[in-house]
Amino acid sequence: MRSPLSLLATCCGLALAGANLAAAPAKPNIILIMADDLGYGDTGFNGNEIIQTPHLDALAQRGVTLTHFYSGNSVCSPTRGTVLTGRHHDRFGIYGANVGHLPAAEITLAHMLKQQGYATGHFGKWHLGTLSKTMSSKGAKRKPAENFSPPWERGYDESFVTESAVTTWNPGIGPRAKDNPFFANGVPLDGNDPSLRGGAARVVVDRAVPFMAKALAAENPFLAVVWFHAPHENIEAGPEYLARYEGHGAAAHFYGCITELDEQVGRIVRTLDEANASDNTLIFFCSDNGPEGTAVAGRRAGTTSGLRGRKRDLYDGGVRVPAFAVWPGHIPAATTKDTLLTTLDYYPTIQNIVGHTLPDDRPLDGQNILPLLTGESSARTTPIPFRYASGASSLVQDGYKFMLPTHELYNLAADRAEIRDLSADQPDRVASMKQTLIDFFANVKKSHSGADYPTDDFVPTNEWKPLQTER
Repeated sequence: MRSPLSLLATCCGLALAGANLAAAPAKPNIILIMADDLGYGDTGFNGNEIIQTPHLDALAQRGVTLTHFYSGNSVCSPTRGTVLTGRHHDRFGIYGANVGHLPAAEITLAHMLKQQGYATGHFGKWHLGTLSKTMSSKGAKRKPAENFSPPWERGYDESFVTESAVTTWNPGIGPRAKDNPFFANGVPLDGNDPSLRGGAARVVVDRAVPFMAKALAAENPFLAVVWFHAPHENIEAGPEYLARYEGHGAAAHFYGCITELDEQVGRIVRTLDEANASDNTLIFFCSDNGPEGTAVAGRRAGTTSGLRGRKRDLYDGGVRVPAFAVWPGHIPAATTKDTLLTTLDYYPTIQNIVGHTLPDDRPLDGQNILPLLTGESSARTTPIPFRYASGASSLVQDGYKFMLPTHELYNLAADRAEIRDLSADQPDRVASMKQTLIDFFANVKKSHSGADYPTDDFVPTNEWKPLQTER
């Protein structure tokens, strides 16, 4: 199976790396952890000297810190779609946050791994459709019956999820809780349930840890997707976390909810360590996009470490996120890698590890990156495409970023802050990358029409949006 982008790369004389993986056990446990609106500069392992993230920092040291890792988009729902499918989110019509849903015809990671004998669980934020046919956190305009797409119908054995964001302290109550309850295996919980008090990350991990422990006790491999709500708005930290950041004003809430998240990552690691399961567990960590707001202010205290832009931007501050990968004995510990990687790569990498074959030729848009993580290979071969809900798009290829409709071109290695537009100096590269984007989204449009699916009753989740190509 080849993606349109990898085929284009091959046509340019580049070989797709990592087709064969040697000496990898067939069924490692897999944990995918994601923060929400966590900026590139908001963790200790990426250089933050204020926010306390000792557990994330220690876990990153067990593997490779990914210093140039991209989320699938600059907002949350599209990125989450790329994680679970390995496909660009526009293929199934999730253009932006709270738009469309994950179609039943998509073969999710959970579907794939269930066929390989895995127990599958999803915990935390869902944001890939509604969880009820009669209500939505976004009201009637979300069309809850039409966009009903819960994890328990997308390959998961167990789930504990909310449709969208919640307050990061006492998440069962507050303005974000209206028509947005936690669903435990499809059953909505009362927002005043005592188990929903305290930190939102703890509430989620209270359900995730027993799922992992049960699978470990049964010696059953598992997939655990843990998508934290922090530090997405409404941002609130509990008293003990605020006390740690006394003197930082409103930003203490932002810092505190990240530290609360960090502690819960520590619980996950302890669960694995106590079961002697860490060596056979692959863990990926990232954020879904850059930090909220136009600048650091009040509780919107997220940082990009000098990258241009923030959430909703296709500049790197909106899509380049903190990330690492851990798999002891396979991924070298205490290492860093600046190769350009993306959430689109999770799916084909895991597919390669477990030896799964998809039942059809639907395109995947990432590549197997395990050879890059292990050091067997050093160069990415597949371009990375982006498109925001407005229609603006970009392509990262061979170390450059090209943007439409503005036609900007940046050398990402030489110009980290994306300040110097090279489009006038390199017209041939501009023309080539523009054509790659046009060709790619022409192929994506075919997927959106249902061409990838074996049934003829597929209905696109919304209307196709043409690619903006002119200034």
